[in-house]
Amino acid sequence: MDKRLLEILVCPVTKGPLIYDKARQELVSRAARLAYPIRDDIPVMLEDEARELSDEEIEQLGK
Repeated sequence: MDKRLLEILVCPVTKGPLIYDKARQELVSRAARLAYPIRDDIPVMLEDEARELSDEEIEQLGK
C-alpha cells in the first residue's frame, strides 16, 4: 500500500483515519467498526463491500 495514498484516504462513513492491516489486506476504520478490502492493490472504499469488525478486533487495534 502506497503511504501517500494511505495518508489521503479516509473512511467514507466517518471521514476519519484508516489503519492499514497488511496481513489481511484491509483498511480499517475503528470509528465505523469496518474493514475495507484491498483487491489487486486497489482499496475498495464502499460501505457495502466492508466487513464489520468484532469487539475483539477493535480491542486489538488499540494495542
